[in-house]
Amino acid sequence: MPAGLPGLTGVDHFGFTVPDLDQAKSFLVDVLGCEYLYSLGPFERPGTWMAEHLNVDTEARMELLHFFSCGEKAVFEVFHYSAPDQRTVQPRNSDVGGHHLSLYVDDLDAAVAYLREQGVEILGEPTTSIGAAEGQRWVYFLAPWGMQFELVSYPGGKLFFRERAAQTSRSHDG
Repeated sequence: MPAGLPGLTGVDHFGFTVPDLDQAKSFLVDVLGCEYLYSLGPFERPGTWMAEHLNVDTEARMELLHFFSCGEKAVFEVFHYSAPDQRTVQPRNSDVGGHHLSLYVDDLDAAVAYLREQGVEILGEPTTSIGAAEGQRWVYFLAPWGMQFELVSYPGGKLFFRERAAQTSRSHDG
């Protein structure tokens, strides 16, 4: 029996909180090309339910959330909360809880040029990976509310996966 979470088949969705849901919807739909699916909310519960189930202040209220698909499978659950203890500073990758959301593109240069035309802040120039990730290029960019996104492309595959496929092929041949 393999170790790990029983029945795990993949990622279902990625949730994040934004300061302005209309701004996020415009960015995700009009700039990135995601599809708006539906909305839920508002949502709040009395007592300690919000803290126990969602790890937020007991007085927090999820005002509204939107679901988006981006490509065939990725689904973003985008929240707008009000809470007495809400922090509004975006974590950096080096901060505990720091994160970024990576989007795969077939042509990194065309995608970067497009984002620049849309006025999106690109962080540096595309970087070519080395080592196990050789074959990959990537660049970070910022959403209007400061959240870090990444574009990544490896149309010829990454070295790690090419080597693993070659090893698997050799083990089946011999």
